[in-house]
Amino acid sequence: MIDSEKIVLGSGKLYIKEFTGGDIPENALIETEVNRLGYIQGGASMEYKPETYTAEDDLGLVSITKLTKETVVFKTGIMTWCGKTLKNLCETARVTEDASKKIRTVKLGGIKNQDGKNYIIRFVQEDPKSGTIRVTIVGKNTLGITLAWAKDKETVVDAEFNATPLDSDGTLVIYEEDILEEAASV
Repeated sequence: MIDSEKIVLGSGKLYIKEFTGGDIPENALIETEVNRLGYIQGGASMEYKPETYTAEDDLGLVSITKLTKETVVFKTGIMTWCGKTLKNLCETARVTEDASKKIRTVKLGGIKNQDGKNYIIRFVQEDPKSGTIRVTIVGKNTLGITLAWAKDKETVVDAEFNATPLDSDGTLVIYEEDILEEAASV
């Protein structure tokens, strides 16, 4: 295996697919046009944050630190979207379409309308020289939805997905990268 470091440049594509449990599907089943959430603006970020507890004696001579909690948050801005996109971002969203009138209606709100769905969120950053990077979590948008219309700025829907364990080991994120022998290393 080659362990060369690389400089990662560029944004990527964002896919979302309902997840009902079991194994994460193959890349080809997730990374399809029908699962593309929208083109993103402003890039994306994934944050892993551990919480720890430290116990120590009064004199500071002995101590132990233990990991007590982990959180993973994936954030991005969705620049291309439609009413159906909002269904993946709001647990209480309901979408109906009237083909004869060519109208899509989205209703948001009503706690009784929670669907309880979790999603596979897959970010793919492709680089033909350095290789592809994939970040996969299972979770849901916890940021809510803000739609702002301005005369000189596109409306971008910000999303913040909080990860839930995606397997029996408690895995919160899967980070995969291509290992290319010819990749430029630092």
